[in-house]
Amino acid sequence: MIHLHQPQVGQEELAAVAEVFDSKWLGHGPRTEAFEAAFAEHLQVDAEHVVFLNSGTAGLFLAVESLDLTEGDEVVLPSPSFVAAANAVVAGGGRPVFCDVDPRTLNPTAEHIEAALTDRTRAVLVLHYGGSPGDITRIAELCRHRDITLIEDAACSVASTVDGRPVGTFGDFAMWSFDAMKVMVCGDGGMLYARDPDAAARARRLAYHGLAQPTGFGYAQVSSRWWELDVPEVGRRDIGNDLTAAIGAVQLRRLPELVARRREITELYDRELADLADLSDLLTPPPLPAGHTSTYYFYWVQMPPDIRDDVANELRAAGIYTTFRYAPLHKVPAYGAGELSLPGAEHAADRTLCLPLHPGLDDADVHTVAAALRKSVEALLHR
Repeated sequence: MIHLHQPQVGQEELAAVAEVFDSKWLGHGPRTEAFEAAFAEHLQVDAEHVVFLNSGTAGLFLAVESLDLTEGDEVVLPSPSFVAAANAVVAGGGRPVFCDVDPRTLNPTAEHIEAALTDRTRAVLVLHYGGSPGDITRIAELCRHRDITLIEDAACSVASTVDGRPVGTFGDFAMWSFDAMKVMVCGDGGMLYARDPDAAARARRLAYHGLAQPTGFGYAQVSSRWWELDVPEVGRRDIGNDLTAAIGAVQLRRLPELVARRREITELYDRELADLADLSDLLTPPPLPAGHTSTYYFYWVQMPPDIRDDVANELRAAGIYTTFRYAPLHKVPAYGAGELSLPGAEHAADRTLCLPLHPGLDDADVHTVAAALRKSVEALLHR
């Protein structure tokens, strides 16, 4: 099976884990702090602004929790988003308000965001679809002008930039995911960024049970009664650990090569499918705007809705796994969007298919996927 995603780990990561085993310190410790510092440098910010967590989802929940939402408060987010984003809003006491997206990029524009704002909007939670930054510069300007918190779900965008500025640093909060299907993998893990260092410090406390100070051996160096507790607010256990941080540090060093290969695969797909786009209604991802770089997390094609599902099933039967991400959340009854109509999101949801994209693919794999896609699309269009 040619898979959609596949983690790229090897001897370097194994060696890093072995060092952690040898140290006999597996939990949150020096390697966690080193990974936070390295990732902060990657973002061009100080280390006090980032917190390593056990998942990107934990980052979403902590960011929303920082808003201290009350009943009736709203958070605007694009409908094609991962379910964790809406779950974080609901769990944080807010109401998710879904906005439309450009049907080709699956990213919202500033106009899409603005159309969904009300006097109860407390935050905007924007996804960078497939690693493309989207209209983040204008969205950030809109949020600043309206005094609305901007949260960036940058799970797909660990190496994306606009004019050299890393995606994730345009808003007030951002998070990245390092689960087994992402560009950088730790097995599970995530990073939270907060523009305000006090907000980052609060998130760090909440990520470890709300404790104002750590308990245990480290605190024993500065307190004669290190077992006593100070819990100013209730938290959870969302912290990362040295095992996953050690893997993450290696993956961060390898990030340029991983993204370079993703870009090569994307460009190969573009070449392989160019004539098919001319001969049929199949569309490939639009080009990036000037000054934008992508992490190339998804490669998506769009086709007539009456053949999309059949194409996906024929490719699966041929040993090629595809999918559509992300299903529109305004269609999920649990989020209470009712009969909301979002034409761009619905157009994309009916037509889009994500193809395999990861550095483990060789050129022959890409040719195989493109050829199978071509065969299926052409046959189904002429049935």
